[in-house]
Amino acid sequence: MSPNWDAPAGHLQRFERQAGEDWQPVGSPIAVTLGRNGMAWGRGLHPPMDGPGKCEGDGRAPAGVFAITGLFGYAAAGDGWTTGLRLPYFAARPGLKCVDDPASAHYNCLVDQAAVAADWASCEDMLRQDRRYEAGAVVAHNTAPPLPDAGSCIFLHVWETPDTPTAGCTAMSLADMQALATWLDGERQPLLVQLPDAAFAQYQHAWGLPRR
Repeated sequence: MSPNWDAPAGHLQRFERQAGEDWQPVGSPIAVTLGRNGMAWGRGLHPPMDGPGKCEGDGRAPAGVFAITGLFGYAAAGDGWTTGLRLPYFAARPGLKCVDDPASAHYNCLVDQAAVAADWASCEDMLRQDRRYEAGAVVAHNTAPPLPDAGSCIFLHVWETPDTPTAGCTAMSLADMQALATWLDGERQPLLVQLPDAAFAQYQHAWGLPRR
């Protein structure tokens, strides 16, 4: 949630529910940073929306409803905070890349550089020299299939600082990211609902969103 479409920061609240019951909040709201230019409609599980859509390099985080399909980090699988994770986990290594070149056949995909023919001019190194990918989650924006230039490599990850926005991801403290990652359960098909306040209120009933 953010105050408006151009806000570079907001908050994240976890919710869960049992079948036939109302959504219940889990924990306290988490401070997050967003794209440096706010949000724009992404390509996810929601219907196509009127208004500006996210595109590659626009500095906006995708708005809408998205599956969370995997986790990643610098630790080896099963070590430390990765013990008992309930989503697929990708341990970062030098060859693990996320391709952000719209001309590539691997656009918006996590790939092992040693296992595929590199046809891209640019990509995200998943093993970075900073802590931003020390823990993170994969957001299924612009998938099945990816549309060139509609935005790529969208993650939940660790922020650089609480006041530093991202290029289009959603970021938070390391402790909050690790807590979120260990809470996510693939069997419950976790979703990221990411909207400015006014859009959340507009679609809350139609999309079955939690009451705030």
